[in-house]
Amino acid sequence: MSENKTILITGAANGIGRATLMHFAGLGWRVVGLDRDSEALAELRDALPGDAALFLSCDVGKEGEVNRAFERIDEWLGGGALHCVVNNSGIADPYSGPLETLELAQWQAWIDASLTAAFLVSRSALPHLRRAESASIVNISSTRAVMSEPDTFAYTAAKGGLDALTHSMAVSLGPAIRVNAIRPGWIETGPWQKSGNRSRPDHRPKDRDQHPAGRVGKPEDIAEAVEYLHDADFVTGQHLNIDGGMTVKMIYEH
Repeated sequence: MSENKTILITGAANGIGRATLMHFAGLGWRVVGLDRDSEALAELRDALPGDAALFLSCDVGKEGEVNRAFERIDEWLGGGALHCVVNNSGIADPYSGPLETLELAQWQAWIDASLTAAFLVSRSALPHLRRAESASIVNISSTRAVMSEPDTFAYTAAKGGLDALTHSMAVSLGPAIRVNAIRPGWIETGPWQKSGNRSRPDHRPKDRDQHPAGRVGKPEDIAEAVEYLHDADFVTGQHLNIDGGMTVKMIYEH
């Protein structure tokens, strides 16, 4: 039942976060979206008017901003519960360049956007999650947590840390709160960007052929996986690859 259920999603303004938020709104959930992109959040406010949605501009990698956001969320919930938190925020581009030129500030930006943000948001959300009869946290990791492309050090480390945080939180927060991770593979987010950045997919046959499932992923695939993990009350501490089978297929250069 979706009645009176509330989900909070970080990085909610575009891509996977936007699709997930709209998916749960379509199921009748109340939704809270956090993001730095105020323009995209304004589009979502127009799409979901009324008191069933709350959108806040927030850099979730910064403790002060998270604290201020949760003051507003607490007021909006009015003593009600959060049922699910999706830690989806992060820097989308994994490429950081050669290791010898990677500056500490750049490294820290990737870590904060994904790993630190998940810690800060989960910590602030705990009192609200504990009000729910059944609550869950879903961390959006990446297949790059377990496999790498060249020069993606910071992104890969952030996602690997998120995987480890997932099983650590599952052990410590259960049974009241289940914690799982989703590792997206190649997900085409073009149709789920704000209006000024929206694009239509144009994938080559060899792009599709990399995937045993026969296609590139869609943000809707991740949204459906979040729904599954929230409903699956015997699943916790797990890392679910949603990648069309790409990570199990050996690919050779020809």
